Amino acid sequence: MHISREMAIHRLRLWWTRGSGRDLVISVIGFGSLFIALIFTIAPLFSDKQQHYLLQDEQHHSPFLVDLTLLQNAHQKNAVCLDGSPAAYHFTKGFGSGSSSWIVHLEGGSWCSTVSSCILRKSTALGSSDLMEKQKEFKGILSNDASQNPDFFNWNKVKIRYCDGASFLGRDGNKNENKTGLFFRGQIIWESIMEELLTRGLKDASQALLTGCSAGGLATFFHCDSFHALLPSVARVKCFSDGGYFLDSKDISGAMTIRSFYRDVIDLHDLEKILPRDCIANKEASQCFFPQELIKFIDTPFLILNSAYDWWQIIHVLVAKKLNPGLLWERCMTNIQSCSQDQIKIINGFRETLISTLRDFQHRKDSGLYINSCYQHCQATSDLWHSLKINNKSIAEAVGDWYLDRDEVKIIDCAYPCNPTCEHADLSLYKFN
Repeated sequence: MHISREMAIHRLRLWWTRGSGRDLVISVIGFGSLFIALIFTIAPLFSDKQQHYLLQDEQHHSPFLVDLTLLQNAHQKNAVCLDGSPAAYHFTKGFGSGSSSWIVHLEGGSWCSTVSSCILRKSTALGSSDLMEKQKEFKGILSNDASQNPDFFNWNKVKIRYCDGASFLGRDGNKNENKTGLFFRGQIIWESIMEELLTRGLKDASQALLTGCSAGGLATFFHCDSFHALLPSVARVKCFSDGGYFLDSKDISGAMTIRSFYRDVIDLHDLEKILPRDCIANKEASQCFFPQELIKFIDTPFLILNSAYDWWQIIHVLVAKKLNPGLLWERCMTNIQSCSQDQIKIINGFRETLISTLRDFQHRKDSGLYINSCYQHCQATSDLWHSLKINNKSIAEAVGDWYLDRDEVKIIDCAYPCNPTCEHADLSLYKFN
């Protein structure tokens, strides 16, 4: 198996950091001749045997943990979470050929649409940096494992924590802030962290990719062009949403439950003024919160990664669990393999609706699509990044091909249950009421 010199050095660095190399040196340091032999052992680093050893060793390395960074001067900038604590992110520096390339990932975690739900949220990591993990594991597209993330393993990587409850969009228009003790500052968080990252090297980026998961995936539709505008005109800049293509669709009762929910989010966080003007001139504001409308106004090259059987959308958009649809639907939502034929027929109708909304976008020259048939939600920051495949192409390969212009990527999987590489979510611990 061929790997680049840079990858081989990176794997040796990991091998040494984990102690394997140091332990070996210590064991022979007292034996002069053996130490010389060790040097000759390391010298042919790029032999097939050594490359294979390093590759096998790396597959079992410890988690790649990245420290939490609190935004500098967050309070002075009003860049604070729902509870007033500083905005935060995780950052790891790139190296080698990736030293001027950047991935910025927006964390997800649904939304809060009422004062009471936002107050509950601020007592969690989705509303307070005081409660966030001090380290976060970077996997998938954020991984430093060259064998699983060959195109992006050595890039600068940032994970921006989500703590505003409105997809990084609120500013300071909350009329009830003094009464509730809530701070709706998502847009200020976005702008302030971007400003700080520019000083940490982003302003000199030669390549950059904005992505996000779920509510963070929706945020990429809103922030993609502004992200592009921050960077040098010579830079390659693209965006992709992971599990963020939420569908403006009726639920099984015929109601527009998700549109009503988004209307409440918009009203509470005072978001109407940030919606595309050309959209709200012709549609209800809540409709302009959906990616199928937002994508029409994005100029930057964009890729949509989504499951046609996205479990979050099946539960909250199609079935609308709050309507208490019954035990049969609860079993189906818990495990798609427990769904009846009639339920699968309804879910496949939802799939067809999703695909139909993507037809115009699919014809854009710079667009990318990777729509699989797995019962999953976010996929790019997990092991699914390299294990899930459509037509023998993994998500990692597809995103790399699209981003680097190696190949056109407009892939739509066949209908469930056709894909043998799928690992379907088991939601047996999920609360349905």
